[in-house]
Amino acid sequence: MVTLVQVVVSGLLLGGVYALLAGGLTLIFGVMRVINLAHGEFLMLGAYASFFLFARLGLNPILSLFLSMPLMFGVGWIAQRVLISRVVRAPLLTSLLLTYGVSLALTGGAQATFTNDFRSVPFLSGALNIGELAFSVPRLVACVTALVLTGAAQFFLSRTRWGKALRATAQSADVALACGIDIDRARMVAFGIATALAGAAGTLISFLYTVYPEMGKTFMLKAFAVIVLGGMGSFTGAFLGALVLGVIESTASYVTTTQIAEAVIYITLLAMLLLRPQGFFGVKEA
Repeated sequence: MVTLVQVVVSGLLLGGVYALLAGGLTLIFGVMRVINLAHGEFLMLGAYASFFLFARLGLNPILSLFLSMPLMFGVGWIAQRVLISRVVRAPLLTSLLLTYGVSLALTGGAQATFTNDFRSVPFLSGALNIGELAFSVPRLVACVTALVLTGAAQFFLSRTRWGKALRATAQSADVALACGIDIDRARMVAFGIATALAGAAGTLISFLYTVYPEMGKTFMLKAFAVIVLGGMGSFTGAFLGALVLGVIESTASYVTTTQIAEAVIYITLLAMLLLRPQGFFGVKEA
């Protein structure tokens, strides 16, 4: 029983980090109806930023978020203005091809710049013991930080003027435009926030896993699994879907092996697509 509780809690802690990544992805889709296949590569850039700030300057990865998140917001703002804005009104396949090209370019650039070496950020170690339970300190810190950032993003979307503008744009861009909302600027803000969240997730993942140029693809697939579970375009659904996926991954890793656990994730994804393609919180289109 103790082991089961520990496995489930460990999965929930991991799910908190996944929620941060998937929240940005679902925000982009909700506001622009664009599926950003380069989202994982923005995570990779955030992970490398954390690594170099820690290795060269000795900067605490959590504190480095105050530098990396504004930088990643700027990257997202520019990417949306220069590239994504050109395909917002185009068929979905066009945006998929464009963002896939961006993904390949960022991965290739990282390989040329950083090589394919695996790097790590030895920031935290050890376990927190509560009775007979022992929880990973790095995973606990990463989850708490992710929850704070996810909560801040949710507060921004629900309580601020710009957040309400983004939600209005997500519901109907034409109506939002008629109400005087600058939807182009709203889309740049949305993409900037989503990119900043992806970069923050990369920072947290940098001291949980190794950092390497192709890491974005692995976590991008997990982010897709999360939004398929929770429902595309639903921020709440992404959060709950991430927790479910974290528990599934943690339980499967304990019962089997890490490789089989990865397969279980994608089997779950396929089953969800077959049984309830709109996810738990998504709306089924007529």
